[in-house]
Amino acid sequence: MKISNVRIYRVEGGGLRPVIIEIETDEGISGFGEAGVAYGYGAPAVAGMLEDMALRLSGRNPLDVRRIWQDLYDQSFWAKGGGAISFAAISAIELALWDIKGKAAGLPVHDLLGGAMRGDVKLYANGWNHEHDDVVNWAKGAARPLADGYRALKAYPFAYELPDGTFRHVSARMLDDGRFRQAIERVKALRAEVGPDIELMLDLSGGLCDDQLLRFLDVCRDLDITWIEEPLDPFNLNGLSRVAARSGIPIALGERVYGRGGFRNVLDTGAVSIVMPDIANCGGMLEAVQIAGMADTYNVRVSPHNCASSLCTAASLSLCVAIPNAMNLEVYPYFADSNTYVQVLENPPEQAVRRDGKLQANSMPGLGIIVDRRRIEAFMSFALV
Repeated sequence: MKISNVRIYRVEGGGLRPVIIEIETDEGISGFGEAGVAYGYGAPAVAGMLEDMALRLSGRNPLDVRRIWQDLYDQSFWAKGGGAISFAAISAIELALWDIKGKAAGLPVHDLLGGAMRGDVKLYANGWNHEHDDVVNWAKGAARPLADGYRALKAYPFAYELPDGTFRHVSARMLDDGRFRQAIERVKALRAEVGPDIELMLDLSGGLCDDQLLRFLDVCRDLDITWIEEPLDPFNLNGLSRVAARSGIPIALGERVYGRGGFRNVLDTGAVSIVMPDIANCGGMLEAVQIAGMADTYNVRVSPHNCASSLCTAASLSLCVAIPNAMNLEVYPYFADSNTYVQVLENPPEQAVRRDGKLQANSMPGLGIIVDRRRIEAFMSFALV
């Protein structure tokens, strides 16, 4: 089997910009992957990186997943040491190769990785209250995911809506006094709204300096918070140890950490209880499996970051099924509310969430996806041939 063509799709809609790659073979099997830059800046850059890398794929055996990964890592030059653009591109290619490998074998990817560790995966809902910029409605937004069966929720207490409807995190590492007090009241109101039995996770996006951060964590200590995500910049390794010792709340991070080397540095701090590799930018499926294995030796669990298209949700589900220390999986169940959202799959996992807030393992070959070609065709930006 040989790679005969590569196509890149720069999808845009609903505030997201997924970059999807299709790798086609001379035996008629196509695999799909995605780069984890669906939001923020970087989609055009990673599409360009994929175009460069596509030139190195033609004629190769797509079943040589690891060899191709290693060549891209070694020969791209910029991948060593990590980096959002290079690692997102490598991840997308690697996922597409696993999709091909699974389809060729007639097996789901998790079977190729040693078999399923579990039959279903616990989820947590994100993105359920972004449109609210107050305290009361921000907390009451939890009613919707709870009604839909989710038993765990994540929220951004520091983030806020701008007049044009865009969603912003903290700038310049500080909040004004009003916003800071609002964040404190938000988390108190949210716990009161959902009661004691719902898991709550708070994502701080590495936003605040210590003086406000530590005051905020003191408030959270009595609210039974499952984890604090990115309390600091993920590369502030000494700071992570300091905050972990002070707060007593488990720390989670990893969406902006790349490769085994990056996660080893984080784990060596002893400060992180949950690592969050994004399968579409940490280096791909096998890299995430190896990160999970390394985390296990540090007594740390894995909760994959997932904020892209439904293709990434399906790939992340495969990862969670395959690894022993999976904790839960992030989903954004309400992306499709936007009239302009582009649903890239005919079988999005988000539409199969059970009433107990879990997803069943997918038994379809490859990543378990059926790409809606009619919807993505208009977004094709590159074809090798």
